[in-house]
Amino acid sequence: MLEELKEEVCAANLLLQQAGLVVLTWGNASGIDRERGLVVIKPSGVSYEEMSAEQMVVVDLEGNVVEGDLRPSSDTPSHLVLYRELEDIGGIAHTHSTYATAWAQACRSIPCYGTTHADHFRGAVPVTRPLELEAVRGSYEQETGWAIVRAVANKSLKEFPGILVAQHGPFTWGESVSEAVHNSIIVEQIARIAAVTEGLAPTVGPINDELRDKHFLRKHGPEAYYGQAGGQRH
Repeated sequence: MLEELKEEVCAANLLLQQAGLVVLTWGNASGIDRERGLVVIKPSGVSYEEMSAEQMVVVDLEGNVVEGDLRPSSDTPSHLVLYRELEDIGGIAHTHSTYATAWAQACRSIPCYGTTHADHFRGAVPVTRPLELEAVRGSYEQETGWAIVRAVANKSLKEFPGILVAQHGPFTWGESVSEAVHNSIIVEQIARIAAVTEGLAPTVGPINDELRDKHFLRKHGPEAYYGQAGGQRH
């Protein structure tokens, strides 16, 4: 069942490790088949060195395991909230990458200080509100998903393809799981650049809106002209 999506999700999870965004088993990626309402996600606690497409777990949107012998990622409930509420996304990635997680632990959004950032986010990478104690004690992973949904409620998911969960780490999304992982790589890089920028210039301010929008829209706007035809925009 969903063999092609399993291969894609497995490859995306392995790329998280290859890109240096996860250590040990700290991270996960998933993809959804919208027509069937089924999600493929990595199994919980399985070493990346041992991971295979056959180990990927298929769950429905209520979290019931449809196929797989292993338990799905402990973050599955967070993913499922996002898939149910954000219908335009096709893949999700979550990491504890160093710089993005540091900003999340500081409960700070990542300001858009320059054009590298503006190429991918049309403004600061947002951060959620810290979870209330009641949420932590309750359905914690679901509440994490709801915190993300609330934080992006008035935002375009294409303009803001990721978020920092306060005191936790980054979540990213895209039209596919591979695009979600691509956005995880971007978030970590711009988090690192922003941290270095503040170290060099503690009073630096965000890029002006006109230059920000110029860079974002030339890649992602209706009249985008960056890159080649056929989607090659790197």
